[in-house]
Amino acid sequence: MNRRRGLDFRRAGGRRKISNVVWWVLSAIVVTLFILILSKATQIEPRPSIPERRYRHEKLVEGMNMTEEMLSPTSFARQVNDQIALAKAFVVIAKESKNLQFAWDLSAQIRNSQLLLSTAAASRRPLTVLDSEPTIRDMAVLLYQAQQLHYDSATMIMRLKASIQSLEGQMSSVTEKSAKYAQIAAEEVPKSLYCLGVRLTTEWFQNSELQGKLAERSYAVASKLTDNSLYHFCVFSDNIVATSVVVNSTALNSKAPEKLVFHLVTNEINYAAMKSWFAMNMDNLRGVTVEVQKFEDFKWLNASYVPVLKQLQDSDTQSYYFSGHNDDGRTPIKFRNPKYLSMLNHLRFYIPEVFPALKKMVFLDDDVVVQKDLSALFSIDLNRNVNGAVETCMETFHRYHKYLNYSHPLIRSHFDPDACGWAFGMNVFDLVEWRKRNVTGIYHYWQEKNVDRTLWKLGTLPPGLLTFYGLTEALESSWHVLGLGYANVDTRVIDKGAVLHFNGNLKPWLKIGMEKYKPLWEKYVDYSHPFMQQCNFH
Repeated sequence: MNRRRGLDFRRAGGRRKISNVVWWVLSAIVVTLFILILSKATQIEPRPSIPERRYRHEKLVEGMNMTEEMLSPTSFARQVNDQIALAKAFVVIAKESKNLQFAWDLSAQIRNSQLLLSTAAASRRPLTVLDSEPTIRDMAVLLYQAQQLHYDSATMIMRLKASIQSLEGQMSSVTEKSAKYAQIAAEEVPKSLYCLGVRLTTEWFQNSELQGKLAERSYAVASKLTDNSLYHFCVFSDNIVATSVVVNSTALNSKAPEKLVFHLVTNEINYAAMKSWFAMNMDNLRGVTVEVQKFEDFKWLNASYVPVLKQLQDSDTQSYYFSGHNDDGRTPIKFRNPKYLSMLNHLRFYIPEVFPALKKMVFLDDDVVVQKDLSALFSIDLNRNVNGAVETCMETFHRYHKYLNYSHPLIRSHFDPDACGWAFGMNVFDLVEWRKRNVTGIYHYWQEKNVDRTLWKLGTLPPGLLTFYGLTEALESSWHVLGLGYANVDTRVIDKGAVLHFNGNLKPWLKIGMEKYKPLWEKYVDYSHPFMQQCNFH
């Protein structure tokens, strides 16, 4: 009886051990499964944000000129900027309340804060506590004092609103007048330039010896005009002095001037004067070959082939550019400049037709100065592209969306709004690739689509951006330095530049030209020439 109980006890103990083992095994399995599920959950990737939203956010940040530091909630630069904005408001209020000393103190501190920001920006590093603490503290003290003055906020707001409305009206009027006068001054032909054209034309028709000299010279160099082993440049202009500066500066800075060939195209009015000038100054060009043509001699250049000439025959186009009365003055005057329909301005899109025997050409605008040897341009590999140009998208306002109307579906569907812009004025053209890709045909397509001026409004650069889209090779920036006709340009950039471009209204031959840049252009003008002196060029 006792032995049976012992046996039963042992069996019961064995069952408990087995059930414990099973329980632990099941628990382990459950825990393992739980861990696996958790690990899988942590590996689930979040849904990517909608590309359109990210694109819009990036565009918003870019458009507001924000940096990562400015977006940071702990940014010292952001704090300084906020203080400056508030201080500017208090400066206005202090002046309205005749508290001029306090307004002066605030203005001085604003300048200190702005200097701090500009120094940090120039060094490309974020502001630190050590840099910014004294400036932030000094400004904070002034802002506290401003708050203690207890200005009548309601009264000041009303005064400020009235002042703002008055100033806005005055500013609008002054800006409009300034734009009109600047445009008129830029379009004006100086009396001295007009005088020179008349004197040269008279000399050409009266001096048969001069005509014979040019004819003899042209016969001697005829083979050079189609020799692809030489360096060919083209300039399309009706400005004799500006064209002479381009030729002179290129010749004087060339290592092999005898290999330079300049193809000049002008209009009927200035044709005789242009020939006369270069015939008289042939011996001063260091062996450079110069050919002068007029575009009226190009029989293929007619309204049936050229959209611009066809548009000139349209009454609406003539009214838009030459009368300016068809939209109640809503369009700025700069968009109505007739030069944008000038054939000399659009001839750059017909270079292969003008020079059918040539394979490579460097195009130069007449408002440039050359200060380096340009022969290396002809050995640059354009990688089967047509146009070699310096890009100008270092700032956001030189991207495609600043030149073209992206509300138009034709533009929106064909071109990236953030594509990098580039500059006309110094361009290397591969004419073989140009002909192969029918680039002139592309230009014709877009020019015809823009007959109502809804794709773009101004100039030859927008159609150029469309025509050479995907066909442009970026050149090193020092080949072409822009802005000398409207902006301040770093002297170090100017010194390194091969071609300096006076793009803008402030041309160096005009009285409104920027005085500090005029010497760069004037040193290539022959002021000792008798006709220049007679026409008061100085």
